[in-house]
Parts: sequence; structure tokens; C-alpha cells
Amino acid sequence: MGLSKMGHAIKNALRKRLCLGAAAFGLVLTGCATPDETVSTVGPMSSPPEKAPDAIGSDEPGRIFSDYRGAPEIIRGAGDGSDMARGAVFEDLNRNSVMDEGEPGLAGVMVSNGRDVATTGVDGTYVLPARDDMSVFVIQPAGYQVPHDGNWVPQFAYEHKPAGTPKTLRYGGLPATGLLPEVINFPLIAAGTGETFGCAVLGDTQTYANQDISFFRDSTVDDILDMPTDARPDCVLAVGDVMGDDLFLIPRMAEVISVLEAPQWWVHGNHDFDFDADFDEDSADSWRNLHGPAYYAYEIGNVMFIVLDNVVYPCSREDAELPGRESCVEDDRKRYNGRVTDHQMQFVEGVIEGTDPDKLIVFAHHIPFVSFADRTATAHQTDNVTDIYALVEGRAALSLSGHTHTMENMSPGDVYAGWSEAVGVEALPFRHIIAGAASGAWYNGDFDTFGVPMAIQRLGAPKGWLDLRFDGADYVETYFGANLDTDQRMWVSVNTPGFRTWFDEIMAWYDLSWEERDPIPPLNINDLPDVKILTPDDLAGGSYVTANVWAGTTDTDVTASVGGQELMFIPTQQAQGEESRMGAEWADPFATQRQLMVARWAFESRSGEERNQGWEAYKGSSFGPAAPQPQFSIANRSSHLWRARLPDDLPMGVHPITVTSTDRHGRDSQETIVIEVRAKRPQMRFDREHFFAFEDGAPVRLED
Repeated sequence: MGLSKMGHAIKNALRKRLCLGAAAFGLVLTGCATPDETVSTVGPMSSPPEKAPDAIGSDEPGRIFSDYRGAPEIIRGAGDGSDMARGAVFEDLNRNSVMDEGEPGLAGVMVSNGRDVATTGVDGTYVLPARDDMSVFVIQPAGYQVPHDGNWVPQFAYEHKPAGTPKTLRYGGLPATGLLPEVINFPLIAAGTGETFGCAVLGDTQTYANQDISFFRDSTVDDILDMPTDARPDCVLAVGDVMGDDLFLIPRMAEVISVLEAPQWWVHGNHDFDFDADFDEDSADSWRNLHGPAYYAYEIGNVMFIVLDNVVYPCSREDAELPGRESCVEDDRKRYNGRVTDHQMQFVEGVIEGTDPDKLIVFAHHIPFVSFADRTATAHQTDNVTDIYALVEGRAALSLSGHTHTMENMSPGDVYAGWSEAVGVEALPFRHIIAGAASGAWYNGDFDTFGVPMAIQRLGAPKGWLDLRFDGADYVETYFGANLDTDQRMWVSVNTPGFRTWFDEIMAWYDLSWEERDPIPPLNINDLPDVKILTPDDLAGGSYVTANVWAGTTDTDVTASVGGQELMFIPTQQAQGEESRMGAEWADPFATQRQLMVARWAFESRSGEERNQGWEAYKGSSFGPAAPQPQFSIANRSSHLWRARLPDDLPMGVHPITVTSTDRHGRDSQETIVIEVRAKRPQMRFDREHFFAFEDGAPVRLED
């Protein structure tokens, strides 16, 4: 259909709306003889605007995005069932989600069916081929804003699957949508035009249960609200595993995040899909019904965000053709694999071709393109990542992901052993950030002072969130530990011979199966000698000050001095193609002291509530009551740990050590510890022998 015919179709749609409006008042206008034609302002998978039709969102000074509630305008009529998706992108001047007379179409806006990408003409109209199963969506352009629902979840898509999900799924799947509507219009309003903005990137919130949503609320969410208003993020980007398999928790989760009053864009992860789907094309159907498209794109300022669904589930023979993916077909268990599907690759290519080459391309996806933590794993990295690299060659780009429950800030040129064999990557062409996890280590660990599990992550960083501040195509990244001081960027400890012995003995026991090992650990935290009291033997045997710089990179510099001597800090990993350095020598003593002995295992009560004994996590798994045990992820290695050997001749006495880390942006962070050098270790418990060797005596009563 040409642009002139397209414009005529839009005018016809407006005429139908006027006819229906007149009919509501008992009036019949000339030409209104089509009572069988129906009009809807929302698609079958969307929620209606929660404001009155003529309501205007409240704008706050200094905010890029306002509270603009609405949804795409879906018009049904005689043209339903076409083999082309048609409509217009328009400026919704009165914010009622309806393309009213006088509201202009917007030219040059990208619209997609999840494979093809079209650009609107001078009158704002678009035409796209219809697909049997597709999301039709507008790509929010810079300077504009798509509407959102009452929870600030963007409403920018129409889900089309005429017969719906082919089988009943536990979370509902996608109901039959029927024929493709005659017209799908996308309303936009003007938004802030500045190139400076901030986004909160949330890795793996992974809320399996309502209790987990409460933990997330009382850590990451209220931490962001504690920030000054002008420092709060303009958008929220959750990079997958937003849920923990229970998709019926989506509404509460979205409502909790909505208090941040910023559009929240979600990535589909491997705990967000339908586990009972038989084919990958159906595995995001409940997500599409309850939340939105599985992949899409949006633009803010000088940045194009391309959101990918790189979790293929169930993986198939196509995946198994590559080495290391044989498990996809070796038994009756359904498994996932990291790969970007062909339709998505066409979509990505179209978006990049339509984006100004001077703009930054940000890929947001759940499974990392590559990672340090799972550097040899095939399912946990992205098979065709080198094809994606080729699409942005010569352009500024950034990868944001989650999945591994690690904070990894990897610089261009970094490389680890295993990447080449697993996914064909020789060295990184641009920065890759695995954004940590808001759930930390899946809400494992003991409670902090706010009643939230500490959940220290696999590489020793705290649970938390990544703040990205964009200025044009440049950005600055900052990782915030949840429920910690907002200025803290690392934690510091000491790795001593005594720590290494303690660590090795517990890990040897922990590595045994449940059936093989004693239910009581060989050592507990009370058996660990104070790592900040050192003897000459400890110094001679190798004692190291360690600094776990959570968002540290190969460009990070760490310095300190003690007793007038400069300490030489060396990263435990150089990202020069080496394997992971693992074990007591390379472990983070700060993190592991808190990970290797978790008291929650021992919780018991007489309440009669079986599920309140010990602790519960994941899909309702119970742990304990039992003797305190380690959590399920231990920082026995790290890509962001620095260490410096203490001098063998450090004088006796008390020594403060202030450690300074300088990040790639030149920002300093400091942490101070105090160590003692003693000729021998003092008795650490109360000296009962000496105290009780003496009698207090009877009270002396002086006579008046």
C-alpha cells in the first residue's frame, strides 16, 4: 500500500471513531453505516490507560520522562486479517492514546515486526509484512516517549498470534489474538531532548517468591529512593531473570519497581520463560501476555538500546550441531542454550542500519556474550556473538548482561582461556559489563542489618545494581552495593596462612557429596584465626592485603602503604588469555568468611510451620534445620581482586592501612583496615583461668 493509500486508511479509521462516538449519544452522522465495525484503543495483550482519556501526565522539572499513561491504538474493521501490518506513529498531543484529527504523524521512526524494520513516511505511516507469530512494536526515538501503564511499564507493542499458544501452559501462554487488526497506531509524546541521562541496570533480581520481592524492595529499591531526586535514574533496565520461574509475580514486581517513577524496560531471561513450552517460539508466550515483547529496541538521547532474547529454550538439534551442546538432544530433559535467533539477527541488523553511526549501541541481553565466571561453558555464553560483533564493527558499542550472578567489567582487548573454543572470541572488541545481581547469590547468606540476606556473589561482590550515566555516546558506570554506604566501591581484608588452611579444610569437606560428608562442618567461623593479627611466621609464610574492587577493570589501579613501605598490588587475573586462578591463594577472604558459614541453616522454632524451619530458596527448596553450612556460591576466584604481599619485616605494633582504588574514569575510593603484628597470637577468648583463680571476696561494710 502506498503512502497516499495508507493516509486514506488512517482517515477512515478516524471516521469510524467519530461514528462510534456519535452513536453513543444517539446520533447518526453521514457516512456512518458500518455498525459491525468495532474500534479498540488497546490490543488484546495490553492494559487500558488508567487515567481518564483526556488526562495529562504530570511532568516533574528535570525529568526526561513524564507519567504518560496509555497504550497503542488498535482499530479493527473490514480490513482485519491483512497480510500486512499497517498504522501510524503519531504525536499524542492530548495524551489519550487516540490519533485524533490534527495530531501529526511522526516521520523517520522505526517500527518492527520482530524481523523486518520499517521507517515511517512523511505522514507517520508504516507498512510491515505480517508474520504468523510476531510482536509489532515501535522503537522509541530520541526526544520522544512511548506511553506506559500504571506501573511505568512501556506500552509500545501489539502481540499477534492468531490461534494463541498451541498448548496449555502453567502461566497461561498467549491467548488467541485473532485476525491482525486493520490498523495499529503508536502514540508518542515529546520528552526531554538532552543527551545526559542515567539508567539503573538491574541484574538477576530473580524473585522466586513474594519473600524475594520483599528482599529486593528492602535493598535495591529503597536504596535508589534514598538518592537525591536529581540523581535518580531516568530509566530502569532489568537484564533478565526478573522472575524466578513464577511468572504470576510479574504484576507485584512491576508495581514495586514503579515507585522509582521511571520507565522500566525488562529483558527476557532463562527464569522468565515457560518451562513447559515445547518449542522456543512459544517459550516467551506467558511473558508476552503478562509483560511485553521478548525483544525490542528503544532510543534515549544519543544511545540506541537493543534488547535481545538470547535464551533458546528448549534448545534443539540446531544448537547441538556445535561442540559442547550435545546435552540439548542427549536425553528427555529440556535445556536452554545461549544464541540469538535468525529473526532477531535480521532485526538487529535493521535497527543498526537505521541508527545514526555516531550513536552508541547498547546490547541488553540476559546470557552474557562471554564471561570470566563461565568462560568455558557453552550454554552460558552466546554462540553467535561474533556475528553480532561484525554488525557493529567500527561503531561505539556496549554489552550489558546478567545471568552469572557476578559483577564483571571487561575492557576492550580482554580475553580469557576458553572463549575461543566455546564461542570463537579471541578478544573483546568493546566493553562488556555483567551487571551483578540484585539478588546477589540468589538471596543466600545471613541477614544484614536490614533483614535482607547478604547474598555475596560468586566473585565476591555484594548484591546491588549498576548505575550508568550517559553523556552523548559516552558513559560512566558505578556499581552500588545494596544496603551499603553509597561511597563504598570495594572491601579489603587479609589473606593469611591461617585463612588458607581454614578455607582449604572447609572446602575439602564441602566438595564431598551430602551422603559422604559429616553433617557437622570440620571448622566454623570461630575456628578462623583473626586475619588482621599477624605473627612473623604469618608474614614469612605469605600474607596479602586484598582489595575486591567490585567494578574493577584491567585499567583499575590499587595502592596502599604500611609502615612507610609502598605495597605493590597485582590483580589476581590479568585478562591476557589465562585460565581462572582458583583456590585459597586466590580467594577473597572478606567474602568467603561470610559465605562459608551461614547461620540461617540452623533456624528452628516451635511454630509448627514446616517451611519456616531452616531456610527456603529457589523453587521452594528447603535447607536445614542443620548445623551452619556454606552458601551455594563461594568467591574462590575473582576477576576483580587485587592483592599485595605484606613485608616480611613489618615492625611489631599496630598499623593502619588505607587502600585506594582508582577506576578507569580517574575516581578514587578508599577503605581503611587496621592490622597488628605480634610476636605470638594472643588468647582471643576471655581469660577464665586467670579471672577465676581469684576470689572477689565478701563485700566490705564500713561502720559509721
